[in-house]
Amino acid sequence: MDDFIIRAMLAGIGLALVSGPLGCFVVWRRMAYFGDTMSHSALLGVALAFLLNINLMLGVLAVTVTVSIFLLILQKRGSLSTDALLGLLSHSALALGMVLIAFMSDLRFDLLSLLFGDILAVGNEDVIAIYACAAVILGLMYFLWRPLLASTVNRELAEAEGFNPDLTQLIFMVMMAAIIAIAMKIVGVLLITALLIIPAATARWFAKTPEQMAVASAIIGIASVILGLEGSLQFDSASGPSIVVASLCIFLLSLFASRLINGVLAKDKGQ
Repeated sequence: MDDFIIRAMLAGIGLALVSGPLGCFVVWRRMAYFGDTMSHSALLGVALAFLLNINLMLGVLAVTVTVSIFLLILQKRGSLSTDALLGLLSHSALALGMVLIAFMSDLRFDLLSLLFGDILAVGNEDVIAIYACAAVILGLMYFLWRPLLASTVNRELAEAEGFNPDLTQLIFMVMMAAIIAIAMKIVGVLLITALLIIPAATARWFAKTPEQMAVASAIIGIASVILGLEGSLQFDSASGPSIVVASLCIFLLSLFASRLINGVLAKDKGQ
C-alpha cells in the first residue's frame, strides 16, 4: 500500500475517533446548524491565515473559537433566537471569508480542496497534529463526560449537581472548533458537519446507552473512512465526499436493518 494511502487512512481514523463521540452531543443537543456555522466560519479562518501568514489550522481554530464565544454572548442578551443568531454568524463569516479571498488577488490555492477536502494530500505533520488534537479532545470528553451529559439532558439538573452549564457549553464549542480545524483538510469545510452527524445518527439505532452510542459512532466513522477511501480509489472519485457517501450508505443500511429487526420482533410478539 502506498505511503499516501496509509497517511490518509491514519488521518481519517484519527478524525473518526473523536468526531464520532463529539457528534453524539451534536445530535443530542440538536446543534447540527451550529456545526454548519462553525464549518462556514472555517473559510474566514483560512482567509485570515493566508492574510497573516500563519498556520491554517491555527487560523481556523482562532476564528471558530471567536465565533463560538460571540454566539454565547449574543445568546445571553436574548434579543434573537439561537437559529437566527446561527444563520447570521454562519453566512456573515462565509461571506467575509470569500470577500477577503477575492481581495488577495495574488493568492493561489485550491478552493475546492478546502470546501470538499483532500485527505490524500495529508502529510506526516498533519497526521501528528490530528492525533495530538484528538487525544486532547478525547481527554477533555473523558473528564467532562458527566457535566456534558447532565447539561445536555437538563440545564437545571446540571446546576443542581454542581456543574457549570455555561462553562461546559463553552468547552464543548471549543472542542467543536478544534475538530473542524483538523477535519478541514480531510473532508472540507462543507462536509464536516455530515461526518459529525451521520455516524452518530446511525449509532442511535442500536445503542442503548450514551456510552455505547459514543463508541459505536466512532466505529461507524472509522468504517466510513475505510470504505470511502476504498471507493475513492476504485471509482476515482473525490476522497472527502466519498467518505461522507460511505457514511450515508451505512446509515441507510442500518435504517433498513433496524426496521427489519423491529418488524420481526413485532411479528413474534403478535404470535
